[in-house]
Amino acid sequence: MPIALENVGIAVENLDATVAFFTDLGLSVAGTDEISGEWADTAVGLDGNHAKIALLTTPDGQGRLELFEYIHPEAVPTTPTLPHEIGMHRVAFSVDDIDESLRIAARHGCHPLRGVANYQDVYKLAYLRGPSGIIVMLAQALSDD
Repeated sequence: MPIALENVGIAVENLDATVAFFTDLGLSVAGTDEISGEWADTAVGLDGNHAKIALLTTPDGQGRLELFEYIHPEAVPTTPTLPHEIGMHRVAFSVDDIDESLRIAARHGCHPLRGVANYQDVYKLAYLRGPSGIIVMLAQALSDD
């Protein structure tokens, strides 16, 4: 049976601010909606499930993020995960210019956890804490090979 990754879903505190962050980095909004009703309760497993959602895509159309902000039940704040904790780890993106991407992220108050690393002269990598504590990895290939 074939399988394909549909998207990665992330609950956020502020949908508009999170969409602005990811669209400034280069993703596009494929659609937005507000969901509720029996089907949403059944699919998600929450009574009275009501959320605003936005589906974002990468420029190549291959990667998709579904961001959602809960209206009901009230969202439960958690401590953002650390890179070594079990659970949702990070969302990773290839970028053409990591320095420019980091400047864009900084305009949203998001900065590298430690700095920019060079992985064996193959990639420049940086982890940063995005909106709602999402860990975002940016990777710039250092050669066209």
